[in-house]
Order: sequence, then structure tokens, then C-alpha cells
Amino acid sequence: MADKKAPAKGEVAVYKFYKVEGNKVTRNKRECLKCGKGVFMAEHKDRFTCGKCGYTEFARKEAPKKGKK
Repeated sequence: MADKKAPAKGEVAVYKFYKVEGNKVTRNKRECLKCGKGVFMAEHKDRFTCGKCGYTEFARKEAPKKGKK
């Protein structure tokens, strides 16, 4: 028997990854360091992850500042 394919989830709204101001275009998301330009990383609560190659960058936690008494 042939395996059934899962239905497509839908297309990615790539236009949301860029911001156009006048004649300038800026990227809103990080690009993957391994895959190069055009492959954006997903932004999670504590990390950035590439969906293509699996590269992950963890966000640094700020150390609590010690106050003087």
C-alpha cells in the first residue's frame, strides 16, 4: 500500500519578515549563520532556531546586578 501524505500546513508569510521604510528594506528576523541569506531563524522564548539545518543559538540571561547597601 502507498503511504498517505500529510496535508500541507500552508505557505509562510515571507512578507512579514521584512519592513519597508521609504527606499530602505530591513529584515525583522535573524538569518541562519550556516545556511546563509534567505533562511530565517525562528524566535522562541529562550533561543533562535533554524528550521532547515537545526542550528540553535541560546539567548543569554542577564545576571542580576548587585546593589550597594
